[in-house]
Amino acid sequence: MEIRSSRPVRGGRGFLSEEEKANQPKITKELLWRIASFLKPYWKQMALVGLAILLSSVLGVLPAVLTGRIIDEGLIGQDLKLLIWLLAISFGVTLSANLIGVFESYLNSWIGEHITFDMRNRMYRHLQSMPHQFFTTNNQGDIITRMTSDISGVQQIITGTLTNILSNVMTLTVALVAMYQKNWILATLGIMIVPLFTLPTKRVGKTRWGLTREVQARTDEVNGILNETLSVSGQLLVKLFNKEEAEANRYENINRQMVGLNIRERMAGRWFRVALSTFSSIGPMLIYLVGGVLMIRTGSDLSVGDITVMVALLGRMYSPVNSLMDIQVDWIRSLALFTRIFEYFDLSVEITSPISAKAPSRAQGEIRFKNVSFSYETNRPILKDISFSLNSGNSIAIVGPSGSGKSTISH
Repeated sequence: MEIRSSRPVRGGRGFLSEEEKANQPKITKELLWRIASFLKPYWKQMALVGLAILLSSVLGVLPAVLTGRIIDEGLIGQDLKLLIWLLAISFGVTLSANLIGVFESYLNSWIGEHITFDMRNRMYRHLQSMPHQFFTTNNQGDIITRMTSDISGVQQIITGTLTNILSNVMTLTVALVAMYQKNWILATLGIMIVPLFTLPTKRVGKTRWGLTREVQARTDEVNGILNETLSVSGQLLVKLFNKEEAEANRYENINRQMVGLNIRERMAGRWFRVALSTFSSIGPMLIYLVGGVLMIRTGSDLSVGDITVMVALLGRMYSPVNSLMDIQVDWIRSLALFTRIFEYFDLSVEITSPISAKAPSRAQGEIRFKNVSFSYETNRPILKDISFSLNSGNSIAIVGPSGSGKSTISH
């Protein structure tokens, strides 16, 4: 005996088959609107999150701006009273930004939990309405994975990816405005390095896309094996045919494949971040060099505090850029989860229950068999001219030898 998953065979380790490559979901207006439809009921809360992120971004940049005055007027100017006052303001601003961040995190988590609550309920109701054939022809592990880990992954997208995009865009905008207010030459010089960040993004995105799909496929297979071999009926079959060792080896083989895929997926993002970190270190060096030349050779009115502020703001700007590049890679991964969930939502319901939502929980009426005959194969009747009635509230016993049609009548 062999217990096999009904999931189709995938491509090699870490690669997609040609069919899967052709069916990769594309970022379309329809897909984005469909994702937004789950966010729409909570638009007020999300607007409040946006306001909190904006305030936090503005307050987060102020300490860097105050650094210039702390250095020029407090330290170099030797004004102790002003130094203490500026430090107190910087501390208060930082504390306020952190408190707003706590509120934003709570509200963001609340939104994520409620959206996934809606998705789970909708998915469960949809699966309950699917015909019995759906559950006999689809891998049980795949069904459970989409109900659990896939929808849980959506929560991470809402509370992490989407919020990070908004937060980083706002922080980047505020930092750019503050930099250009200080010195447009140094600001332009600092952002010249930004285009280098986009070079490795496309390649890494494609790599992680393929690895993510393959990891999810292996997860489905693992869940399928667990459901098939650790259920009551599955364990009975395994023991009857003495297949304990064979099933253990099959599970170990897929588990080993998942280890390799997970390592490859994480390392793909790691090398990407190393490249970004290297590129981002060039900007401050250029600011110090050009700022020093302007101060020493051209008699510019730039001060030590001004250059320090520019470097600090540059750090505030590069951090969102790095995050946005990372988010671009993670966004590709997120689409895979949404696509898998929408695939199940799009399954048509072949039979709609005639019982309305306001109908009593206990069915009313009568079941009547009148001269019923049935056969699975021609010339091999299972039921022949069966007649009986079952009134509402009553029970009936169906007895007979094995193969006489008891289960067929029940079904």
